Amino acid sequence: MTPAVRDVLLNPGAQTLIRRHHLRLWEPLPWLLAIAAYFAFPTYLTFGTEVLVMILFAISLDLALGYAGIITLGHAAFFGAGAYVVGMLSLYAGWTEPITLLLAAGVISGLLGLLSGLVLLRTSGLTLLMLTLSFAALMEELSNQFGEYTGGFDGKNLNFQPILGLFEFDPLSSKTQYLYALAVLFVMFVAVRCIVYSPFGQSLTGIRENILRMPAVGTPVRTRLVMAYGISAAVAGVSGALLAQATLFVNQTFLSLERSAAVIIIIILGGHGRLYGAFIGAIAYMMLSHFLSKVYPTAWQLGLGLLLVVIALFAKNGILGVAENLFRRRGKSA
Repeated sequence: MTPAVRDVLLNPGAQTLIRRHHLRLWEPLPWLLAIAAYFAFPTYLTFGTEVLVMILFAISLDLALGYAGIITLGHAAFFGAGAYVVGMLSLYAGWTEPITLLLAAGVISGLLGLLSGLVLLRTSGLTLLMLTLSFAALMEELSNQFGEYTGGFDGKNLNFQPILGLFEFDPLSSKTQYLYALAVLFVMFVAVRCIVYSPFGQSLTGIRENILRMPAVGTPVRTRLVMAYGISAAVAGVSGALLAQATLFVNQTFLSLERSAAVIIIIILGGHGRLYGAFIGAIAYMMLSHFLSKVYPTAWQLGLGLLLVVIALFAKNGILGVAENLFRRRGKSA
């Protein structure tokens, strides 16, 4: 038995995690629905691409917040860092190959997460919350100060080579962007799933559930948290780079507090500590924002806020948590 497995077995939530380890029959369903949406809603592929990107961004935050228990209000710093990596490299270095640019964005954002994590994760609670917020604000101000190169709020238009030399980015139909985003999301989801259900991921769950008990069994808590923060930052960087490639544009909004707040709302809606909660939360948030803004252009946030209040009061584990409880109760009654 490895130390990580022993750690998590000493944690009360370990058995739940282990039960969720094996693939379930319904797990291909979200991916089949995403493929079906490509054919069923050809006029909404731009919107669909944004949804896929936000799912990936939410997965990155869930790895830090939902599994490792790292409270952050500045995750958009890494999202924007990934976007600016592909933007600056394509504009000033002539590096326009999309897939390798995604890898570069993930590596640089991950290193930024590791370096910042070494400092930020010396703290916890409200102090950590404010420091992550300040870090994101600092990144946004750096983008503004170097607006001559970054484009600042006005941003910069980008150009990339066709994917694999075959599929060109189409800003009108977004067909290529949608399939590209779906493929990247699938690869990153599989990678994060392997991490979550590895001994390392199980030890993160143990740290989240009882951070005081884990050092007693020999777990290097701070090292594990910094590593999780770095991996989470890398995934966030890939999602930001993916949106920059899909929209062929990058500006300061990639680093904004609103983006950090939006991804936290997505985690709350879908349910934290559940990989598929990011899917449900992102779809619910994006669709509600889209349709409410059409119905009530000046007060659409009110409807979203009311929903969040209801979720916080009556569904603390989010939409997916409510569904799991209903199925569990139905199984017991049967």
